[in-house]
Amino acid sequence: MDNLTSKRFALTWILNLFGTAVGAGVLFLPINAGMGGFFPLIIMTLLVGPMTYLAHRGLARFVLSSYQTGSDITQVVKEHFGDGAGKLITLLYFFAIFPILLIYGVGITNTVSSFIENQLHFTPPPRIVLSFILIAIMISVMLLNERTMLKITTLLVYPLVAILFGLSLYLIPHWNGAILNQMPNSDNFALTLWLTIPVLVFSFNHSPAISSFALSQQRFYQEANKVDVESSRVLRSTAMILVLFVMFFVFSCVLTLTPDELQEAKVQNISILSYLANKFDNPIISYFGPFVAFLAIGSSFFGHYLGAREGLVGLINQMRTDPIEPAKCKKITAVVFFIILWIVATLNPSILGFIESLGGPIIAMILFIMPMYAIHKIPALQQFRGKWSNVFVVIMGCIAISATVYGLF
Repeated sequence: MDNLTSKRFALTWILNLFGTAVGAGVLFLPINAGMGGFFPLIIMTLLVGPMTYLAHRGLARFVLSSYQTGSDITQVVKEHFGDGAGKLITLLYFFAIFPILLIYGVGITNTVSSFIENQLHFTPPPRIVLSFILIAIMISVMLLNERTMLKITTLLVYPLVAILFGLSLYLIPHWNGAILNQMPNSDNFALTLWLTIPVLVFSFNHSPAISSFALSQQRFYQEANKVDVESSRVLRSTAMILVLFVMFFVFSCVLTLTPDELQEAKVQNISILSYLANKFDNPIISYFGPFVAFLAIGSSFFGHYLGAREGLVGLINQMRTDPIEPAKCKKITAVVFFIILWIVATLNPSILGFIESLGGPIIAMILFIMPMYAIHKIPALQQFRGKWSNVFVVIMGCIAISATVYGLF
């Protein structure tokens, strides 16, 4: 295997993990993360890179710790924690990811319908027809082989990165620095930091694709040490470009708007690009809004689909004596997911956001706490014990979980 092939393979996965993390929520992130002020945002930016990298590296190492080559996360939890705990964790894993998939089904239908109506000035097709077409296209991509699917998702990420970076640069002449005058006292500072950490954790979360990513690395490199080194390198690069592009976009938006304007955008419940388009009376920015949302939902959908499919197949196989063959599983899950996503996207229920919030603490448990517990307990992971980074991941995981639970109630 030559160096160029290895680099291409790494870049493909960096972009796919970036795409999985950056959902349409990136358009609301500057409002949610920036409302606490500029200085808590700096601390968060310094924390979120190491948090993202170390937590996802821990989860990838956990997936690769199986004695059976090619075991996905659902098989690894059963192997290490036993049958009962394995079933419970697999069930929680599935129910933490699947609602996000439903939200993307609804989101892509709303985005395209709104774009046809408001930007193109046509009457959109009936919701039942539009959702059928869009979800059929996205699920068809998932039925292709891994290489083709990764290529298509990579193609979605390039324009997404370019637009985020371009918009961040475009806003620089409009920076006013009003946010710098907002100095919270120490109590408010700590509270703001505590409550905003989960917002960033879930904005940078690419855990649904980690199991597929780890197995893909294993198939490509084969040698255990090489797999760990190369997968760690990809995860480190992913965390770096997430911090660079996403946080630059967040800072650029926050420095352009005043604290009152951020509050107003929050009250209006519109994306940052819609608010900026209204503020500058610039129709071009409002055109970019739906386009970014479409690219972000599309690229993020694929990573979450992989995680949800893995969870469902794991659940089915754990209840059977002999596992279903992978090709058959692929088709069954595609049909089941298509029907459910199509019904939900047509009905457009308002409860989905709440269900997604309930999944937040579960994702944080699986991403931050479970791999660190496994490192402490499982012989196959003992070489990773005693590292300061493990303590950091557990502390940040506890902060994220406690703040998410507090935010729910």
